[in-house]
Amino acid sequence: MSRIKVIAGNWKMNCNLSESQALITEIRGMVRDERMNDTEVVLFPTYLALASATKIAEGSTIKIGAQNCHHQESGAFTGEVSASMLKHIGLEYVLIGHSERRQFQFETEEILAQKINAAHANDLIAIYCIGETLQERNEQRLWTVLENQLAGALKSTKSKAQNLIIAYEPVWAIGTGQTATSEQAQEVHFFIRNWLVSNFGSDMAAATRILYGGSMKPDNAADLLSKPDIDGGLIGGASLKPRDFVNIFKAAK
Repeated sequence: MSRIKVIAGNWKMNCNLSESQALITEIRGMVRDERMNDTEVVLFPTYLALASATKIAEGSTIKIGAQNCHHQESGAFTGEVSASMLKHIGLEYVLIGHSERRQFQFETEEILAQKINAAHANDLIAIYCIGETLQERNEQRLWTVLENQLAGALKSTKSKAQNLIIAYEPVWAIGTGQTATSEQAQEVHFFIRNWLVSNFGSDMAAATRILYGGSMKPDNAADLLSKPDIDGGLIGGASLKPRDFVNIFKAAK
């Protein structure tokens, strides 16, 4: 089954409002000028820039998403933003379970499952992030860790191929300059797709997009994206550099 690739830029806690607006405007212009494939481009600015980002992206092929959402619809949750609020300003995507939130906000699979359900209930596409630490890989616990992350958050959701994307991000390759080889990445993506077959059926597994997130750069993007089960990238640092980001986009042929 042909799957449309996704190149997503996670800006994390970078760029103030004016910087975000300038960056989105520049990327929009560069992507428009390429006109060379039907790859989806999704940008994840900070909450501060989301409303203006959706306006700048209007009329283009660029989609805007949020880096997180709360699992409740509303209530006394100071500092949080609900999925319905994100949908209200025109967003289509939300990141769920990024390794930095697992590490620093102590998010569990139980909470992440509730966030995925909240996203689905508001017609947002959830990009669910999974991945192992270097210690877990070295201790031969890779497959157990991934199985637990997949099962813990997805088995209790009503996920379908059209409302779920999975991002494999080996923690040891995020922001470190280290990258899984294309063979290592493909091996994990193949495992994820087989897990989807076993738990959601072959049709969903064949249609679900699985992204690689771990120091994807212009010089390794083509090799990674050539693998049969790698359907795009979740880009961190390189997404803050318009030419690098667009060169990754161009590699997604």
